[in-house]
Amino acid sequence: MNIIIDTHIFLWALSEPHKISEKKQAELKTPANTIYVSSITMVELMLKASVGKLNINFDPVDAAQQSGFELLGFSAKDAMPLKDMPFHHKDPFDRMLIAQSVARKFHLMSDDTKFKAYDCKLM
Repeated sequence: MNIIIDTHIFLWALSEPHKISEKKQAELKTPANTIYVSSITMVELMLKASVGKLNINFDPVDAAQQSGFELLGFSAKDAMPLKDMPFHHKDPFDRMLIAQSVARKFHLMSDDTKFKAYDCKLM
């Protein structure tokens, strides 16, 4: 199974895995699953760090790779679902992750309850 992880899941996996449910942890550890960290997550982390909302004192790209996660670029085709996507969620980073999961038909792992309003394969 292909799974894109939301930014908070990525950060929790790195430093606070106890915040991730046992079911989700099992999916993250299943060898048959490919776990992706989107370039959108990297943009969000760097922008939040640049305005002082988040302290990033590590290389998130290296951390993702060291954790066994795959990096996933955001393509023009990934953006296409944004045109018709309702505004249940206003956060542009989350909207792009949802669009990417829809465009690629990948599962999306998040604890954000607003994601349930979208037609994506939510975990």
